Amino acid sequence: MSDAILHRICVAGASGRMGHMLVEAVSQATDCQLSGALDVPGSPAIGLDPAASIGLSSGIAITSDLLTALRNTDVLIDFTRPEGTLAHLQVCRQLGVNLVIGTTGFTDAQKAEIAAAAEDIAIVMAPNMSVGVNVTLKLLELAAKALSTGYDIEIIEAHHRQKVDAPSGTALKMGEVVADALGRDLKDCAVYAREGIIGERDPSSIGFATIRGGDIVGDHTVLFAGTGERIEISHKSSSRISYARGSLRAARFLHGRKAGLYDMADVLNLK
Repeated sequence: MSDAILHRICVAGASGRMGHMLVEAVSQATDCQLSGALDVPGSPAIGLDPAASIGLSSGIAITSDLLTALRNTDVLIDFTRPEGTLAHLQVCRQLGVNLVIGTTGFTDAQKAEIAAAAEDIAIVMAPNMSVGVNVTLKLLELAAKALSTGYDIEIIEAHHRQKVDAPSGTALKMGEVVADALGRDLKDCAVYAREGIIGERDPSSIGFATIRGGDIVGDHTVLFAGTGERIEISHKSSSRISYARGSLRAARFLHGRKAGLYDMADVLNLK
């Protein structure tokens, strides 16, 4: 290793699809070290080397013991489930370990719990860690302001069959960005389902359509449909590695950062 800052990173959900990608990304980064790996109690991966799936040896074992996994860690990267992330959050807060949260599906109360923890530790939370997605969010903000009248807005997202929440956190974030740019509250204008005789479309609404199937990593399109034209702003993921690399950028961003709740726009200096 060089004299560069060494970021010690623990990965939650280390035996899952996203966990494997995160372990690979950390292992390939010259300024990062895999310092811990977490999985749920009873997982068949407990005790195994998290880097074995990519043909490497990390010198650590996957554990369900938070204190063991976080003992020598600067940042925990968590793409698990809300209840798991919140359990991890409390231990990170106690130990002073910063946190990168890519988990989606939080309730408002759970988000408030995360914000409270950010009074003591630095947290980056974003529904999508991809650099490309977050640049897309900035483009959507600009487009919504320019297309504020005369355009109907629909958000279409597609993910793999195992995804448990809908719409995706990324789709909801896109809706929030568009609604904010238009001076609306997404809670008041979102339409998540249409069936039967629904009447004419409310021009102030933002519609969502969800597709689940196969092994689709993540596709998102925001459609601005006007009279005589339509504008589509899309992002399509072919690999989870983009999420992993964005997560490492977030982890590096947190080094020396004061306590607070940040997002990927902060990480990428898009504000």
